[in-house]
Amino acid sequence: MESHTFGRIGRTASVIGLGTWQLGADWGEVSESDALAVLEAAVDDGVTFLDTADVYGDGRSEQVIGRFLRSHDGIFVATKMGRRVEQVPANYTPAAFREWLDRSRTNLGVDTIDLVQLHCPPSETIESSATYDALDALVADGVIAAYGVSVETCDQALAAIARPNVASVQIILNAFRLKPLDRVLPAAAEAGVGIIARVPLASGLLSGRYSESTTFAADDHRTYNRHGEAFDVGETFSGVDFTTGVKAAQEFAALVAEHGPEGATPAQVALAWVAQQPGVTTVIPGARNPSQAHANSAAGSLPPLSEALLAGVRQIYDTHFREAVHSRW
Repeated sequence: MESHTFGRIGRTASVIGLGTWQLGADWGEVSESDALAVLEAAVDDGVTFLDTADVYGDGRSEQVIGRFLRSHDGIFVATKMGRRVEQVPANYTPAAFREWLDRSRTNLGVDTIDLVQLHCPPSETIESSATYDALDALVADGVIAAYGVSVETCDQALAAIARPNVASVQIILNAFRLKPLDRVLPAAAEAGVGIIARVPLASGLLSGRYSESTTFAADDHRTYNRHGEAFDVGETFSGVDFTTGVKAAQEFAALVAEHGPEGATPAQVALAWVAQQPGVTTVIPGARNPSQAHANSAAGSLPPLSEALLAGVRQIYDTHFREAVHSRW
């Protein structure tokens, strides 16, 4: 699988990584054996980048990855911190950072974490020099090798990119969320900041498998956060209305059938669309079972998408989403 480099730190990552929110919680139950099987399948396919967070299953995702790392070398693991407390700037302190990271280091079984990301913190935290002073001190002490910021908005992304030691920005990017293409990706490429693209399938919408009557488990965020009841609604279906999203996904599937690579599924083309955007370092779809992991990884080997398909994505976005979401994030 093709690899891209995080320019400021020189680390490489497979263009298709693995997001492990599903392996912790909030997507329905996944057993530990199934979680380890997902990791094994992804790595067997050439995935070298894993993204997790200290709150995924209250540390369960990190712990499963930690067990996996005992028998696998060369894996670049990024975790996130900051969602264990109320999201106010006063809670983002050097002491809190060290406490959270000590817990993550124990969960992962490592002395130095490859990459830690602030987990969608308040804008004031992203804009504060004190935040980066504290993170620089953690790098100097060997607690972390590098740091980045996971953001909700493009303005937050641009503020983080402007900081000289930020290695990465994680942001929602998919065929139903195009705004990062305007300014964020060009700015990141110029600065050498890696872009980690999350929610690349719009919480599964872009797989084309859902209908308006599709339901999800009660402990699945696609049920309990559909309108932003628990956290930013942009994290669930990229913030788009479910009914509208289903209709648009059907149009996307038809577009793939007409103009996509032969044999590729809508989900694979959706992942390839993100991975092939200039400036994207790695894309982190999740998987609940090995077959999903294998299918996701295959997207990293698809040929360049046709101009007709790229134009069709723009048309679907302009028709269904631009007015509703472009100004929000």
